[in-house]
Amino acid sequence: MKRSTFITWDQLKVGGLILAAIAILTIAVVKLGEAADLFTKRYTLVTFLSNSNGLQKGGTVTLAGQLAGNVKRIDFLPPSGDTTRNLRVTLEVEVRLRNLIREDSRIKLKSLGLLGDKVLDISPGTPRFGILPPGDTIQSLPSLDYEAMLTQANGALTDVVQLTHDLRSITGGIAHGDGTMGQLINSRTLYDQLNGTLAHLNSVLGRLDRPNGTFGRMVDDPALYNHLVDVTAELDTVLAQLHSPHSSVGRLLTDDTLYTHMVAVTTQADSLLRALSTGNGTAGRIINDPALYDKLNKTLTDLSAILEDVRKNPRKYTKGMVKVF
Repeated sequence: MKRSTFITWDQLKVGGLILAAIAILTIAVVKLGEAADLFTKRYTLVTFLSNSNGLQKGGTVTLAGQLAGNVKRIDFLPPSGDTTRNLRVTLEVEVRLRNLIREDSRIKLKSLGLLGDKVLDISPGTPRFGILPPGDTIQSLPSLDYEAMLTQANGALTDVVQLTHDLRSITGGIAHGDGTMGQLINSRTLYDQLNGTLAHLNSVLGRLDRPNGTFGRMVDDPALYNHLVDVTAELDTVLAQLHSPHSSVGRLLTDDTLYTHMVAVTTQADSLLRALSTGNGTAGRIINDPALYDKLNKTLTDLSAILEDVRKNPRKYTKGMVKVF
């Protein structure tokens, strides 16, 4: 039996559905590829990290915070003295962003939010540095250790809890009247004494405020102020007169003639004392020569004896001096 060469309506409907499914699948693949950057041309860069801190293969790579690629590989390096290069991380970055990644660009491990996924973020370079070629190394910066930060935050939270406990103990003691502050707040006797003290103080201030009192006159009466002004003016006049070169005190303060004379007199006195101390001259010999002193002392002694004998027997010395004619 010969088959019909005509296409039936049912066949057209099945073919249309198949074509529509293929078209939808094609569009979905294209959109998924665009969303996942499956069809974007990329090139590789390398960086070295001390610790990945949760970074996984296929992790996100960003440039200035925007999606730029992903992590292709994470390899361990052999042990060495450089603890900052424990891991070798290979990146795949979009070729269209190559002009922004230069020799002064730096890469840093960050978190999306405080506890989010780990990403590698690249800082854009400047035009004065060259573009990094494929396979080149991009320098990494130290990343924040969030575990250490959380440990510190936990310690700070513990301190806050302890501080709250201490404050609760202090306020509880005050509320129960313990200590000076508690007595100030809760003691009625202390309140009455303070109230009485304030009343006495108010009375004293009222007395001081009276215009007839000494303190009130000092506050309100301008006479004392005027007297002080007059005394200050007179004192200023006296000081001006004392400072005048025509007054005795002013000449003592400003004229150096008296000082020069005193220096000259002091110099002469010093020369005289030096001459006396060296024994030159009569006065010096009298002061320094003991023999001359002994002779002078003997002479004075003999003279004193003669004068004493004259007083006792004057006729002995006046005999023959008086003649009678």
